Amino acid sequence: MRRAITLENRVQRKVSEDTLNKYNYRSFQTTEIGHPDIQRVAPKVHVTTGDNKVVESLRDVVKKTVHDGMTISFHHHFRNGDFVFNQVMEIILDEGIKDLTLAPSSLTGVMNDAVIEAIKAGTITHITSSGMRGSLGEFVSHGGLKNPVIFRSHGNRARAIEHGDIKIDVAFLGVPNADRLGNANGMKGDAVFGSLGYALMDAQYADKVVLVTDNIVDYPNTPASIKQTQVDYVVKVKQVGDPDKIGSDATRFTKDPKELKIAKTVNDVIVNSNYFKEGFSFQTGSGGAALAVTRYLRKAMIDNQITASFALGGITKPTTDLLKEGLVKKVMDVQDFDKGAADAMQSEENQQEIDASWYADPDNKGAMVDQLDVAILSALEIDTNFNVNVMSGSDGVIRGAIGGHQDAGTAKLTIISAPLVRGRIATVVPQVTTVVTPGDSIDVLVTEYGIAINPKRKDLIGQLNNIPGVPVYSIEELQKMAEHKVGTPEPLEFTDRTVALIEYRDGTLIDTIKEVKD
Repeated sequence: MRRAITLENRVQRKVSEDTLNKYNYRSFQTTEIGHPDIQRVAPKVHVTTGDNKVVESLRDVVKKTVHDGMTISFHHHFRNGDFVFNQVMEIILDEGIKDLTLAPSSLTGVMNDAVIEAIKAGTITHITSSGMRGSLGEFVSHGGLKNPVIFRSHGNRARAIEHGDIKIDVAFLGVPNADRLGNANGMKGDAVFGSLGYALMDAQYADKVVLVTDNIVDYPNTPASIKQTQVDYVVKVKQVGDPDKIGSDATRFTKDPKELKIAKTVNDVIVNSNYFKEGFSFQTGSGGAALAVTRYLRKAMIDNQITASFALGGITKPTTDLLKEGLVKKVMDVQDFDKGAADAMQSEENQQEIDASWYADPDNKGAMVDQLDVAILSALEIDTNFNVNVMSGSDGVIRGAIGGHQDAGTAKLTIISAPLVRGRIATVVPQVTTVVTPGDSIDVLVTEYGIAINPKRKDLIGQLNNIPGVPVYSIEELQKMAEHKVGTPEPLEFTDRTVALIEYRDGTLIDTIKEVKD
């Protein structure tokens, strides 16, 4: 019997040569993308000259477009308010279609039951996504899917679509409005969600594009984010989504003293760095602590009479409020996390909708993330090499998403904002369960007890060593502090079976997730 050869990549993760060969991967070695010449793919186009693409039956469109073995896609801009996915999947299951690859921009909790049912029926046999949580993450982690899930960042998904690594046969894109030929945007209607940034990739590259809407408007519908030149069918349904569930818990304002202390310290780090200057740029993300950072940053900008050139990423109302106040000159918007940010797109000319490629694709002529000065990111775990896990929990179960984490890690100052421990679980650990973002991308860890600066950033050590009230530790010291509080957990047990492949943003393999042993 041939002995399996195991290779170690840049973040000391061992991957068998058989796995690399089977899935046609190169092992992750560097965060440097380089300057390659890239040949992109193009979709098939069924030429249309008629004056109406509206059809009344979603079932008829599914039967006409979806067949065994295809790749289908959806977007996640509705988040937990999405009604489109389950309507389409119910029809696909009824029709007995098999062996589909599911390739959404991400999977939200409202989709979980339908996906699990489809996997059990043999309807879905492959998945590629940014992440998954809840019952679906549990199901996959315990070996429920025949083939490994491929997890990609938002920028990497755009890259994979443009390269043809993801070849979408049919894209079902829910929109709050569309005209009879398929001109649509996310800014008008009952189910407004703002930017269509992730769906724009599917609209451009899928062979068949089906818009699903509850609001047919007069032609021509402008501004048109998705254009009639890209659309094959427009389907009218009763309701596409619940806009009140777009934000869910992602945009809550925290009152937790620990989160507020972390947020204030993050602000102190930014303000005391050399990057806090007129015209700086930033990405703060969503979640209670991140929104608190935005509030602290607002005050610091006012006090220091500094304005930002642009804010980037998933956008919240506090960020669009900075735009209205003139503290931020431009908002580059790939997704809106709440109704306030979505509504602002209708009136704010400086709130620019951008697609996922413009946002973060590493293989283009210049992504927005390449221009970021400051990025504030979260972590489920961070280890003593500054590697970050946002994908699997302390029990080894998939319960997160890469999102734009790896992409924004290219910022000049990348800050991880995280508590030292969560309950009885350490956040700062000797080795993360799953490497998602490599330590080379991380500059500062901020906890409620103090900060740790990546030793490679000697310039930041000089800038941040003497902030009043902000202790500086080595990351090893913070790890020991966490261990002292919660003890050393028993090692996780996995089988040899791979249930998920984690790509770095350039398409190389950075880690794998094994099946949790029952």
